[in-house]
Amino acid sequence: MTRPATSGRFLRGLSGIAAGGLVALFVVLLVGWTLTTRTGSAGPGTGMLVGHGLAAVAAVVAQVVADRRRDGVATLCSLGILALAIVVLCGYWLF
Repeated sequence: MTRPATSGRFLRGLSGIAAGGLVALFVVLLVGWTLTTRTGSAGPGTGMLVGHGLAAVAAVVAQVVADRRRDGVATLCSLGILALAIVVLCGYWLF
């Protein structure tokens, strides 16, 4: 018996965690925005919600593609998700 190829499993797993983290972060921001608009206190702005929402959708779509393919496109999608997560986290939270 030959062992199945596992060359991209680690990268797909890592990008899946990043995609899930972007979705979770968007949900937390959405709940925070809902609570702060009801109480009238300061919270995340519309730009932050839209940016995180678009990033989460793009990451999930790219992860689905990466999970269904086993070629260079899967690798590019996984790397794109990681880059997107870094850009979103640095752009909105670090700077």
